[in-house]
Amino acid sequence: MADSAFFSPLSHEGILAVRGSDAGKFLQGQLTCNINYLDDEHASLGARCMVKGRMQSSFRILPEGNGYLLAMARELLEAQLADLKKYAVFSKATLVDESAAWTRFGLEHGAAALQALGLVVADEAGSTARHEGLIAVRASAHRVELWVPAAQAEDVRQHLCALLPEAPLNAWLLGQVRAGIGQVMGPTRELFIPQMINLQAVDGVSFKKGCYTGQEIVARMQYLGKLKRRQYRLALQQAEVPAPGAEIFSPTHGSSVGEVVIAADAGNGVELLAVLSAEAVADDNLHLGSLEGPRLTLLDLPYELDRDREIQR
Repeated sequence: MADSAFFSPLSHEGILAVRGSDAGKFLQGQLTCNINYLDDEHASLGARCMVKGRMQSSFRILPEGNGYLLAMARELLEAQLADLKKYAVFSKATLVDESAAWTRFGLEHGAAALQALGLVVADEAGSTARHEGLIAVRASAHRVELWVPAAQAEDVRQHLCALLPEAPLNAWLLGQVRAGIGQVMGPTRELFIPQMINLQAVDGVSFKKGCYTGQEIVARMQYLGKLKRRQYRLALQQAEVPAPGAEIFSPTHGSSVGEVVIAADAGNGVELLAVLSAEAVADDNLHLGSLEGPRLTLLDLPYELDRDREIQR
């Protein structure tokens, strides 16, 4: 299904809105991405870190009205909202859960359906098109997020149903796995630094923007450190999809060597992203759930890790 045309409701994520005259300035000191790069034609991936560089959330962010909208895993939203409010008390910025104000759909190979809505999205990831309140964002090749104000949601859904089959969320997540785009979920909160899920390779980290919470650790790892654990794409022959945070083991090392980031049913098995020890990957003896669990096979990612390119953002 991930290679065919479809649309899928993105019910697994909520929307955190940051609005007000200081919204951009406030977020610039909190997030890994550069707020100055965002405008009506450009959105971004990003993350919010602890002081020690571990991610509390990851998201897609775009400007809207008098502020910014952040789409993140729904189970992270309440805690992020409460924590960010502590830092916003001296800023002219208000933070609100606007999940009910928006309905979001993921479209794969849906260019014709979008064009009928007046939306033509450029091919570059993060490119954004807007028309009559609708916002379309390029997630990766052939994949677009459609953000719809709640008042228009039913009409847009009927329009999509007339042109595309509706697919379960799994189909969209499979495309995300194949695009190599990791994401912080409830069980992996505060587990990874951004480079562990390759966030810097998909333009979710800026190394030129200046200070933000956790920036020292993230920058040091990019310029001086040797990353011992990072995200890989893998497959296994089993029907049950592992949850984020499920452990991966290496009999060669006799221990746990990583965790699942996200996973999806691929029809003839499961495909997943996982953060793993580079040494364990080199040994090619990886098993899900236990030392005797189902064996994992390494797959290619659709991008190269290039430190020189990454630090130019």
